[in-house]
Amino acid sequence: MPAETAPHARAWMAWPSAPYTLGDTPAEAEQAWTAWSAVANAVAEHEPLSMVVDPAGVATARRWLSSTIELHEAPLDDAWYRDSGPTFVVDETGRLGAVNWVFNGWGQQHWASWEYDAQASEVATAASGAVRIDSPMVNEGGGIHTDGEGTFLVTETVQLDPGRNPGWTRADVEAELARTVGARRVIWLPRGLARDSQTYGTRGHVDIVATFTAPGRVLLHDQRDASHPDHALGEELAELLAEATDAAGRRLQVTRLPAPATLTDDEGWVDYSYVNHFVLNGAVVACAFDDPVDAEAAEILAEAYPGRAVIPVDARALFARGGGVHCITQQQPSID
Repeated sequence: MPAETAPHARAWMAWPSAPYTLGDTPAEAEQAWTAWSAVANAVAEHEPLSMVVDPAGVATARRWLSSTIELHEAPLDDAWYRDSGPTFVVDETGRLGAVNWVFNGWGQQHWASWEYDAQASEVATAASGAVRIDSPMVNEGGGIHTDGEGTFLVTETVQLDPGRNPGWTRADVEAELARTVGARRVIWLPRGLARDSQTYGTRGHVDIVATFTAPGRVLLHDQRDASHPDHALGEELAELLAEATDAAGRRLQVTRLPAPATLTDDEGWVDYSYVNHFVLNGAVVACAFDDPVDAEAAEILAEAYPGRAVIPVDARALFARGGGVHCITQQQPSID
């Protein structure tokens, strides 16, 4: 699996048209469409973008999206294509592959439906011409991050979740990651952020906690306020990652990416995170929260990804629905 920073042939997303994402009112639906289209149209300015759209949402998608965005009609349950879509890989001969994980609604969550999303990865797999690689492991794209050299970040609460892979061990997961995405070193984080571990979360996706910016370099979510439950996690992970080595035997250099100053919303502690950004050709689409820390986070991202423009997008409507910018995007690597 190439790093997200490697050149992309295109990006993939899915358009929100399900009640859970759209909410109960026209105003809530407009908030969702505003958020998804802001990300999509920003991505489309820098690389080709394909959008999977439920037939019921095609007319709406055409109103909100740039005409350059390619639409693919297919039934959907939800719009988190990082998780329901394939994970693209490249073999030693330059052939594109697409790993189709088992998707079961983030561990068979009682509020989720996945009849259609369990098959949604086939859309990008077929359209890309990739060699299909089926996996028996329940996993989502938001549950892994790689440096492109065989080092992977995962969380124990996702791949070892009894609602996903009952009876699996670390060794089982590592062997399957080696077979499918070329993992040579897997770094296990104990859990994810507090809000993401509650009822309407993913049970701890890594892509809201930590990410590689380059081999040997990691950005880590840093909740500075000691009253927030994620403060203790950040301290624990900083120590763990500082002692970790990657597939090449390097010690990791950890840069703390501060959390927003906003601590709570109407539902409790927030999991707002600048780590949940999408790196694409020539740019970084970053989460913004109308928060005093937005500017500082953008500066850190610009330093972490030199030569790429940082494009902030208001991500509050995304996080209110359970994810962020990275959760709704998926990269297809270039094989040229």
